[in-house]
Amino acid sequence: MNGPPTRPPVPLEVTTISTAQDTFALRRSARAVADLLGADSQDAVRLATALSELSRDLLGADRLTATFALHPDPAPVLHVTLSWHGLHRLSAEALEASARLLPTHHRPTDDGGTARVEQRLHPAGEADTDLVERARRLLAVHSGPSAQEDSRAQTHDLIAALEQTRAQREELQRLNSELEETNRGVLALYSELSRELEETNRGVVALYAELDEKSRQLREASEAKSRFWANVSHELRTPVNSVVGLAELLRADTDAPPEERERQLALIAGSGRTLLGLVDELLDVAKAESGTLEPQWAPLDLRAVLTHLEGTLRGLARPGVELRIGPVPDGLDPLLGDETMLARILRNLLSNALKFTETGSVRLDTRLDPPSGDTAHSTLVLTVTDTGVGIPEDQQERVFEEFYQVKGPHQRGRRGTGLGLPYARRLAGILGGTLHLDSAPGRGTTLTVRLPARPQRAPAAPPCCSPSTTTPPSGPSCGPCWSRSPTAWSRSTTAPRPTPRSAAPAPTPSSSTCTSATPTATTSSPPSAPTPS
Repeated sequence: MNGPPTRPPVPLEVTTISTAQDTFALRRSARAVADLLGADSQDAVRLATALSELSRDLLGADRLTATFALHPDPAPVLHVTLSWHGLHRLSAEALEASARLLPTHHRPTDDGGTARVEQRLHPAGEADTDLVERARRLLAVHSGPSAQEDSRAQTHDLIAALEQTRAQREELQRLNSELEETNRGVLALYSELSRELEETNRGVVALYAELDEKSRQLREASEAKSRFWANVSHELRTPVNSVVGLAELLRADTDAPPEERERQLALIAGSGRTLLGLVDELLDVAKAESGTLEPQWAPLDLRAVLTHLEGTLRGLARPGVELRIGPVPDGLDPLLGDETMLARILRNLLSNALKFTETGSVRLDTRLDPPSGDTAHSTLVLTVTDTGVGIPEDQQERVFEEFYQVKGPHQRGRRGTGLGLPYARRLAGILGGTLHLDSAPGRGTTLTVRLPARPQRAPAAPPCCSPSTTTPPSGPSCGPCWSRSPTAWSRSTTAPRPTPRSAAPAPTPSSSTCTSATPTATTSSPPSAPTPS
């Protein structure tokens, strides 16, 4: 598709140049018409100077003329063309001087030549009729100035050019000064940022060093605490076992002591068992922290565990406080777990609840989630609820930190170590479950234990542990389900009382059959005492 048609050039004037006076007139006319058509003052001076140089060099050529024309498309341009005839040639110096000022096109011919100078105009200089007529009148009536007037005009132009040059130089100096000031500011800012970055880096390095030091201190403190518990357990176990053993021997003496002596010896034996149980619990906490405590998976009689707990803890309830153990729902068998760990978890939770409940009740409820009876994919949920003092919300997570106890009047007369809840949560985690606390001051506390009914990592029970098995066990893998009397082995109808970890635990079943035919006698261990809370 073609664009709009190009408009033809608009001729303005043709002047003849034959004398030096004509060159002055050409200079003045070119500047005047350039000003009229909208050229900048400096551009008008350049046009006049270029034409002056060319016309002076061509002065004397045959039929030398200057043709003014306005080319409106695509942008307005003023063309001034010098034409001549004869053998006169335009010098290279004049052509170079003109070309340095404005675009100059030289075309020599055999009989003369042309030199065209182009001056671009602003769009306001487009060729409307009125402007063209004014330019023509200006060129037609413009008289040639005298040499003095031309010299004066050139001097004026030179002064203006020098003044503009001076102003530009001053502006350039000002800009250079601002640039230097900006550079100094940038350098100062860069130096400051570099110093701050270096200082920050030193601070980060120091912080990392401090963190490493704190980590080392915490690691050493944890190792020292574990060593302390292990050493205390080891050092106390020997004398405690001696006290218990001697007391039992004295009680079994054929020469019966008086009633008072019997009572004192019974107290000694009971205290020794309690202390031994406490030491065992401390050792188990250390094992749980170090990750070396492993559950002994075996079939679990939950009803027997809860019945035993109710019997041993009912005496801890204050007057006016009722301990209620809810019924075990049907469909919980068969369960797999570590009976000792489960008993210790529940004993800690129940003893804590009884300790800090002055009126009301402490209740333990049991359910299966979901209640489908499919223990392979269900969760055993044990909930201990009390009407005690409650725990503030901002301290509910801290009570699971070792040795932390909520301060307040409720602590008077209630001894504890701050190990019960942390130990219970660790045991729940070892069994593959969780322990969650929900409490509010004055409302009481609810502790929820969620354990897998049949843990995926627990080994299958050997055939000798099946309820239908009547053959006495003869290998160590069947110990959890059987107990040995001084005369014979017998099948346990109820779950044995949880024993402290110091006694030889029943090894994890490792095969589906019992091997040896001869039972191995074991050393009976005293029952465990309540864990620290």
